[in-house]
Amino acid sequence: MSFLQILRRQPASLRLRCACRTYATDTPAAAEQPKPAKAGKKAEASSQASIPTSSCPADTILPGVNYLKGQAPVVALPDEQYPEWLWNVLQPRVYEDDGPGGKKERMERRKINQQAIKDRNFMQTQ
Repeated sequence: MSFLQILRRQPASLRLRCACRTYATDTPAAAEQPKPAKAGKKAEASSQASIPTSSCPADTILPGVNYLKGQAPVVALPDEQYPEWLWNVLQPRVYEDDGPGGKKERMERRKINQQAIKDRNFMQTQ
């Protein structure tokens, strides 16, 4: 490690103040027993309702989100005040199969090509 890399590193005091991610529930996931699935839409609705949506309770101060000087701290809102699409942003997109040459086929081919490029670039560095 060069001398300049040491100087560019973030000080330990700043690393300790970073916001930590936590789960909304205090119970560990391993302790929960899966419930038998019921037939119908009620089972899907109950399983979705049991999944916590946000990682912090309402009125929690979110450090590091507000980066402007002299502004009030950013506070988490209740889950009902956020738009519904926010909870599905990180889920992968699902394309319907619309035949040969359709959107789904093009996206799969693009993903395969991107992986081939990554593999080829990795092999060139070896």
